[in-house]
Parts: sequence; structure tokens; C-alpha cells
Amino acid sequence: MTYKKTELFDEELQRLAQIAKVMSHPARLAILRYLAKCKTCISGDISNEIPLSRTTVSQHLQELKKVGLIIGEIDGLKMNYCLCNSCIDVIKNNFESFFNELVEGSEINCKM
Repeated sequence: MTYKKTELFDEELQRLAQIAKVMSHPARLAILRYLAKCKTCISGDISNEIPLSRTTVSQHLQELKKVGLIIGEIDGLKMNYCLCNSCIDVIKNNFESFFNELVEGSEINCKM
């Protein structure tokens, strides 16, 4: 049986890495910020707000949806997108726990 190298790590680390990878693009961060600022689901064209083509924005939306940061519903011919606040809370807590573990596990405080 062949494994991908990522499969050698526990599921929590794989999930954190997957989310970090999705969030590593500034366009995706801009989309998340825009959806948060709107405080509602968006049924219009988000590409009017992001300086990228409609196709590129759509690809970024799919990546955000794949990891659960946003929810997308079909409404007739339109897609409605909004933040998944419960998923964001879980992700936030997971990263917070990870960083707390790093800080608590560090015996040496490097002051550079």
C-alpha cells in the first residue's frame, strides 16, 4: 500500500495544514473579509468586489467551501454564499489549541 507523505501525520495536523493552505491566498482572505463585512449571505457576483475574474473568484470560493469556511446554496440560477460561523469557530479553536500547545511546550523563550 502506498501512502502520501501527509498520511503519515495525524488527522488533526492534516486538517490544520489543509485549512492553512486554503487560507494562504490573499484573494481567499479578501473573500472571507468581504463576506464578514456584509453580515449576510451574498447572492450577487462577488467578483465585483474582488479584483479578479469571475472564474478565478469562483475557483477560490470552491476552495473555501471545500474546507467548510463558507456555505454555498443554489437559489435558482444564482449561488448564495455566506460564512459558516460554526465551522469558523471550530477552526479557530483548533488553531488556538495548536498554538497554545506550542507555547506551553516551549521550555526556552528565544528573545531575538
